[in-house]
Amino acid sequence: MKKRLYVDFHILQTVPPSCINRDDTGSPKTAVYGGVTRARVSSQAWKHAMRAAFAENAQLDVGKRTKKAAELVKAQILALAPELDADKLAKKALENAGIKSDDKGTKALFFMSTAQAKALAELAVEGSADKKQYRDALKAAPSMDMALFGRMVADDPSLNYDAAAQVAHSISTHAVQNEYDYFTAVDDCQAEDNAGAGHLGTVEYNSSTLYRYATVNVMELAGQLGAAQAAETVRAFGEAFLFSMPTGKQNTFANRTPADGAYDQSAGRGICDPAGGSAGEPVRRIRACRAPQCAGLRRTFQGGTGAVCAADVQQLCRGSGAKLYRGQRAGGAGSGADGKGDAGRTGKGCPGCACRK
Repeated sequence: MKKRLYVDFHILQTVPPSCINRDDTGSPKTAVYGGVTRARVSSQAWKHAMRAAFAENAQLDVGKRTKKAAELVKAQILALAPELDADKLAKKALENAGIKSDDKGTKALFFMSTAQAKALAELAVEGSADKKQYRDALKAAPSMDMALFGRMVADDPSLNYDAAAQVAHSISTHAVQNEYDYFTAVDDCQAEDNAGAGHLGTVEYNSSTLYRYATVNVMELAGQLGAAQAAETVRAFGEAFLFSMPTGKQNTFANRTPADGAYDQSAGRGICDPAGGSAGEPVRRIRACRAPQCAGLRRTFQGGTGAVCAADVQQLCRGSGAKLYRGQRAGGAGSGADGKGDAGRTGKGCPGCACRK
């Protein structure tokens, strides 16, 4: 029987007025779920923010997804043999690997790790003409984000990587209605007798408590990266998923709020119903622990809008070995029981408490 191990991440995050992910008309993305319109942030937007966090914080190889793959190989060739025609060799190396390109770059975005670019460069410098060696170089040594999010190569499907991670679209735990901010800009040099604005405009926004979910297939990851690197990648994935934030309209709204709470579980699978039940009605009140030792947990989730994923709150309360992350950073010490001075700390959940509606 094939061994399976999954790590699931459940996050509740209250986001103030913002427009972190917008559609082609500039409106914040939404989804109709449970019969009501909810705020939505696409998985692609959050994965991009996570990859940026990987590049900034992770110690592992982080790949580049670009049409300028030849430039990545060229840089490695120049490091090995600066006297050679690096530009010509880099383009030839990609051609030998079966990746189509022209003067503007590859035909489609191509995901490449630093190790793969270096391997192609070494083959080019050696003068190898074996196309199989070039293809093999692109199959080996994937970067952490390539193993997590996968790679699709239309030119050669043998270069594809199956994604070991899945990230759901984040949706609000309650109904939302997009609003408009009417704003003006003053011309600093206008005449004194002109009291009018130099510019008028509107920006659309909403605010919500988002339910966010992601899962990592650890065994798939270990098969691609090895056990030690897979463990480090799962840690980096969890941190990036928890602390990253898409940057849409960030200068306008400064909406970098931390997660209200997070729950991770291994082995088991399952996604919390953000509608609060099979009927799909918006959650209108919280169901959580009433026991005294759960006061801190209850206070955490009653902050913000007060409309949260009821099933997830019950899991946080009841789940054996559950962990609650609160505040800006996880990793500090804290009981997570009385809720005093626990901001920015990590506390354990409250297994064994009596939960009721």
